[in-house]
Amino acid sequence: MASTYISSIVTQSRSAGYVPQVRPCRTAFNMAVWCGIHLVAALIVSTTSVASAHNGPPFPIFENKQVGPCLISVWTNPDVGTGVFFVMVDPLPQRTIPSDLTVEVSVQPVGGRLPERKYQARREDLRGQVEYKVDVPFDAQGPWHVRTLLSSSQGKGDFTADVQVTPPGLGRWDLLLYLLPFAGIGFLWFRAVISRAKRRTVFPTKGITPSSKRNIGASSPR
Repeated sequence: MASTYISSIVTQSRSAGYVPQVRPCRTAFNMAVWCGIHLVAALIVSTTSVASAHNGPPFPIFENKQVGPCLISVWTNPDVGTGVFFVMVDPLPQRTIPSDLTVEVSVQPVGGRLPERKYQARREDLRGQVEYKVDVPFDAQGPWHVRTLLSSSQGKGDFTADVQVTPPGLGRWDLLLYLLPFAGIGFLWFRAVISRAKRRTVFPTKGITPSSKRNIGASSPR
């Protein structure tokens, strides 16, 4: 019978000097570990990011526009509550950035339900790039006028563009929610690999002689 046949295989393998071994599926196991490591790394990055107070990366409103005595690019992350604006300043050809340059950002809802409000930007200490940063409060989502104003002894100017203020998300928890389906798949895959490794027994055939194979075949069920 089947049980007698299996017992004969085990007996012949042990007599040849081999012991049944359990061999886990290394490739699948390593892939499961790799996925787990990357999931944990992504969560760590999301919780330690210096911009974790804002959801998503900043995007440009406009770039390389001449405003007063400088070229500027403005990037923003406009969330309801607090939005952040980055004003990158570069000199005009064959000129330098004025040492007394001041930058302001003013905002107003499209439709004029609130008066325009100005906010002073602060200069950031960066290498190789002059940048001004300002936090601006937004009380509602929707389109807003954004005016960037530059002033210095070499001149002044402003440039206006519109942005769409968006509601804030859950911050770092957004990433966790996005990763949950993948984490669930990885967990089920890992369980399947471990379960398969426990059930799977490999019997090597090296060292079993033809006569022992005939003996095994003779004891097999008919």
